[in-house]
Amino acid sequence: MQVRHGFPYQPTALAFDPVQKILAIGTRTGAIRILGRPGVDCYCQHESGAAVLQLQFLINEGALVSAGSDDVLHLWNLRQKRPAILHSLKFNRERITYCHLPFQSKWLYVGTERGNTHIVNIESFILSGYVIMWNKAIELSTKTHPGPVVHLSDSPRDEGKLLIGYENGTVVLWDLKSKRAELRVYYDEAIHSIDWHHEGKQFMCSHSDGSLTLWNLKSPSRPFQTTVPHGKSQREGRKSESCKPILKVEYKTCRNSEPFIIFSGGLSYDKACRRPSLTIMHGKAITVLEMDHPIVEFLTLCETPYPNEFQEPYAVVVLLEKDLIVVDLTQSNFPIFENPYPMDIHESPVTCTAYFADCPPDLILVLYSIGVKHKKQGYSNKEWPISGGAWNLGTQTYPEIIITGHADGSIKFWDASAITLQMLYKLKTSKVFEKQKVGEGKQTCEIVEEDPYAIQMIYWCPESRVFCVSGVSAYVIIYKFSRHEITTEIVSLEVRLQYDVEDIITPEPETSPPFPDLSSQLPSRSLSGSTNTVASEGITRDSIPCLNVKTRPVRMPPGYQAELVIQLVWVDGEPPQQITSLAVNSAYGIVAFGNCNGLVVVDFIQKTVLLSMGTIDLYRSSDLYQRQPRSPRKNKQFIADNFCMRGLSNFYPDLTKRIRTSYQSLTELNDSPVPLELERCKSPTSGHATRTPEATPGFYRNEIPSMRQRNQVHHLPDHVNGHCTSPTSQSCSSGKRLSSADVTKVNRWGPGRPPFRKAQSAACMEISLPVTTEENRENSYNRSRSSSISSIDKDSKEAITALHFMESFARKNDSVISPCLFVGTSLGMVLIISLNLPSADEQRFTEPVMVLPSGTFLSLKGAVLTFSCMDRTGTLMQPPYEVWRDSSHVDENEKSWRRKLVMNSPSLSQEIGDHQYTIICSEKQAKVFSLPSQTCLYVHNITETSFILQADVVVMCNSVCLACFCANGHIMIMSLPSLRPMLDVNYLPLTDMRIARTFCFTNEGQALYLVSPTEIQRLTYSQEMCDNLQEMLGDLFTPIETPEAQNRGFLKGLFGGSGQTFDREELFGEASAGKASRSLAQHIPGPGGIEGMKGAAGGVMGELTRARIALDERGQRLGELEEKTAGMMTSAEAFSKHAHELMLKYKDKKWYQF
Repeated sequence: MQVRHGFPYQPTALAFDPVQKILAIGTRTGAIRILGRPGVDCYCQHESGAAVLQLQFLINEGALVSAGSDDVLHLWNLRQKRPAILHSLKFNRERITYCHLPFQSKWLYVGTERGNTHIVNIESFILSGYVIMWNKAIELSTKTHPGPVVHLSDSPRDEGKLLIGYENGTVVLWDLKSKRAELRVYYDEAIHSIDWHHEGKQFMCSHSDGSLTLWNLKSPSRPFQTTVPHGKSQREGRKSESCKPILKVEYKTCRNSEPFIIFSGGLSYDKACRRPSLTIMHGKAITVLEMDHPIVEFLTLCETPYPNEFQEPYAVVVLLEKDLIVVDLTQSNFPIFENPYPMDIHESPVTCTAYFADCPPDLILVLYSIGVKHKKQGYSNKEWPISGGAWNLGTQTYPEIIITGHADGSIKFWDASAITLQMLYKLKTSKVFEKQKVGEGKQTCEIVEEDPYAIQMIYWCPESRVFCVSGVSAYVIIYKFSRHEITTEIVSLEVRLQYDVEDIITPEPETSPPFPDLSSQLPSRSLSGSTNTVASEGITRDSIPCLNVKTRPVRMPPGYQAELVIQLVWVDGEPPQQITSLAVNSAYGIVAFGNCNGLVVVDFIQKTVLLSMGTIDLYRSSDLYQRQPRSPRKNKQFIADNFCMRGLSNFYPDLTKRIRTSYQSLTELNDSPVPLELERCKSPTSGHATRTPEATPGFYRNEIPSMRQRNQVHHLPDHVNGHCTSPTSQSCSSGKRLSSADVTKVNRWGPGRPPFRKAQSAACMEISLPVTTEENRENSYNRSRSSSISSIDKDSKEAITALHFMESFARKNDSVISPCLFVGTSLGMVLIISLNLPSADEQRFTEPVMVLPSGTFLSLKGAVLTFSCMDRTGTLMQPPYEVWRDSSHVDENEKSWRRKLVMNSPSLSQEIGDHQYTIICSEKQAKVFSLPSQTCLYVHNITETSFILQADVVVMCNSVCLACFCANGHIMIMSLPSLRPMLDVNYLPLTDMRIARTFCFTNEGQALYLVSPTEIQRLTYSQEMCDNLQEMLGDLFTPIETPEAQNRGFLKGLFGGSGQTFDREELFGEASAGKASRSLAQHIPGPGGIEGMKGAAGGVMGELTRARIALDERGQRLGELEEKTAGMMTSAEAFSKHAHELMLKYKDKKWYQF
């Protein structure tokens, strides 16, 4: 089941039902969004994907007609929660340009590109034989084709008259009964739209020269009035200045005031910089409303659905390319209504998402109370006019929050607890940094083209309310939540993290320390922000951050307040690489992040750097051939166009730019097997290597014997793309539990260092891909190696791709759990970092925290994506956290304040055995290890031909599962810890980088991704959740009585127009008009009838269906009774006749004559 939020992408059409008060929006991709009151939001899709040209409601009938660019008409049934197509009609020889359905009529007028007008029966969706040919509509003397039909409408005065507007400026009033043109109007400018006065005596046209013409039916030879609203006034006798075309005009009358003339476009050409506008003319007042985006369509909402009454407009719905606004016409300043729908998700392009289900229930109220204070003012005080449909919460609701990160550095928190989506709170991370001046932006421009504050990653702990983000400019900001405003300086740290390794240097193990000297790497703290300045031209940049943190005290409003800013700096002229992994733990007070160069661990309580180490140095205690870190060589420096950071807005379609991908495996697929195997056999320090026949993929022991022979480095076999690099190794079957003998083999490997395989996927490497003129090139993922990828492989960059804090066993056979940081790399390696925290809570603020690699290594195939932990009972273990408390409101002298920590540790009994399961998933496989013995219990090779984009351990139906989304579109669910496949469904192939960047799982069997630049798609793969969401879906149709038409009065009925009723059935039916040509249009029955019956099986629809069946049966019985009554009346009449004749026969006879 799917639910869609946001603004419909690339809108093309708009329709409104004035009785049901629901709005429909069609898009270029064939989607239709139907909106009603808040909570009533339905999405449906044409299977063909053709653009929606026009929408027409069957007013108060619970149905909708859509016309597509593929020249197919569809009839949608809205009397069910999921609309379905009842009928389709495919035009074969003509293209549809305009449709019109009169109120309370079952005959649809269809205009075509050839200028003909056809008529369709809505009930049967069959074409009538009645056709208005273009050559019959225009005069015989006309030598040119009038062009496509651009307007169709019946006269408010007489339903038997149809007004047909042609593109070249010809307007014809066609008499449907006599089948001839009653009058013709000619104008020398093209027509874009027409609208009637409600009395049916005048109509107004909008033209391509920016003019409006008002025509009177009594004098059709020339316009009754011609105006150019935005043209310069000219002297008498001279033609007014031409303006931009008026694309649409609406002419609405009021009983107690002047009529409204509303139109889009028509501005003067000399005002080229003016934004798109909507003009409202009311009497002598002219109001121009400038819009932020081009106007696609607009509709005036009126009090009555009858076209022959005073319209009494009260609002205007304006559909823009990227927004939907409603203007209040009842107030003189024309304010807009506050939009209850989440139409501003794309206010700045979405760059990342996070989805949290079953959050603390009070968190939504807290965020809303903070965010409501910052809402915009000046909206109309009236209720939202689109108020149709019905909605209920359902039987169960879960507190859910969606977080979106944007290209301008803003963060938005959304309440997604039900079908609806409502913004709670907005955070602007750019306020932490100084605004860049024009002359000071060069250092950042060379790193980030457009969006230096763009959000890359989000990490949030709902329980502790600690929030952390990483940006495209290589920075990390830690926020803490407070309900009180503070003014303070922003603490910032600058970290050097840039490593390169000599390819040939192999010093003796004894000559190098086990770890680099951290004192030379740890930067000094800067409590007042960044103080470095940009080096002058010609000088190599060094120790310069990409952005400057504000040095002055900053006022921070209630909500999330910046606690610490960490920035990576330039090193020897090379910019810092983007952050590829991020993790925070509030109980430990530690944040960790990494990139393709290494790992950084920071204590955000004491504001100190605990670890800043290159990835290669994390293996140092087990690396026989220790290689010294050094600054990048100038001859190996990547050019800025290939390896520098790019603005995230470049992900959006723009064929003149280059796109950046956070997954190298998206561009590196299906290498040829022979070169791949050769490359897997190469040692990073030598040209030859030997294989260990007995080894199988697993983890690596801490005890490593010393070895000095450089050419005898042993590698574990690996399976890459289905090719085994060892002739004796065998791939593990899915869910296979390893035997004790296999475990012994896994735990034993020959002398040598841990295998540093070449980057087979190098997840999260920053790569720029050239975009060709082909539109689909941006979304293609073939595994052809580019030159930039080859250069990355040569440098053997190993990115940090996953981080996870947990209470675990850092070393083999540990008896006590301790705080650990699990580190996953792009080469499939897993390292465990041991964290030594002060035992007493008071010492946590003063005593140092020790961070040390434990020497334990685990191995998987492909880049590591996620970690998780379960206790011996199979219960998911959450990382420890600190219970939130508003620290800014606590008195500094209050000694009783202590940190309240919640530690989710496994139960340690006296029994000998393992106490914990660790789940690790890479982009190729998943493994379950038992700790502390570090035994690999289960292995499941998830995919061989593709790769996993997103994986997470989730809770669904009180069970713990591993959810994976593969690049080939498959969503796979596996049980834990056994890794048995439970679900494998082909949902959505990866067609856009946007999906890979924003797809995320959450608990209760739900997920979301950015389906378009403006829309979020939520989906569920749990039947229980699907049933619950089905109950929460709104009803689009509610039984409402159609308002009665106003009494026209005797004089108006006598002199106002045609008093006789117009029978369309008699005129357009098969009996009089005949059948249409079969080759002209093809009727296609839709599945809506069957789906409608299924949907009506329960609830209100079931009751309505049963009531309708009962009415049919009652009608049948009444019909039989009527027949019997008629028979009795006939018999009575015959009896009466015979009695009368008998009476006449014996009338004059005496009694004695009988």
